[in-house]
Amino acid sequence: MYDQPRPNPAHPAMTFEQMLERVRYEGAYPTRERAAEAVHHVLGALGRQLTGDERVDLAQCLPVEAALTLTAQIPDNEHLTGWGFVKDLASRTGVSPAVARWDAGAVLAVLARLTGPDLLTRILHRLPGGYALLFGQPELRQPELRQAELRAPAA
Repeated sequence: MYDQPRPNPAHPAMTFEQMLERVRYEGAYPTRERAAEAVHHVLGALGRQLTGDERVDLAQCLPVEAALTLTAQIPDNEHLTGWGFVKDLASRTGVSPAVARWDAGAVLAVLARLTGPDLLTRILHRLPGGYALLFGQPELRQPELRQAELRAPAA
C-alpha cells in the first residue's frame, strides 16, 4: 500500500491506435483488426489474473480502450501459471495453445514497454511463475518448491 497518493499521468504513453500498430508489428498480424482481437483477448485474460495496486497502476499506463478491457474483468480466485494462462486463453478464444502463446507474447511485450521496469517487476511478482517469458523477460524467479528445498536444513 502507499502512504502518499500516486501521481495520475495525464496521458498514457501511446494512443490505442499506436498500441494496435505496435501489437500488429510484434505479432506480424496481417490487419489491425486481428491485432485488436489479440489485444482484447489477452488483456481480458490478464484482467482475470492481476489484482491489487499493480492492476490499477497498469490500467493507468494503458490507453483508455485497453484499460477498460483489462478492468472490465473480475479477477479469478484461481491464479494460473504462465502456461495455465496460455491454455485458458486458448480454450476461451478457440485457438490452439501455440496461437494463444503467440498472441500473449505480442500483446504483453508491448505492455512491458508501456509499464516500465519497476511496474513490470511488481506485476511479475504479483503473478505466479511463468509470466516473465510471456512479457519477453527472462524468468529469474525460482519455483516456490525449489526455494523451500534450498531453505530446508540438510539432513
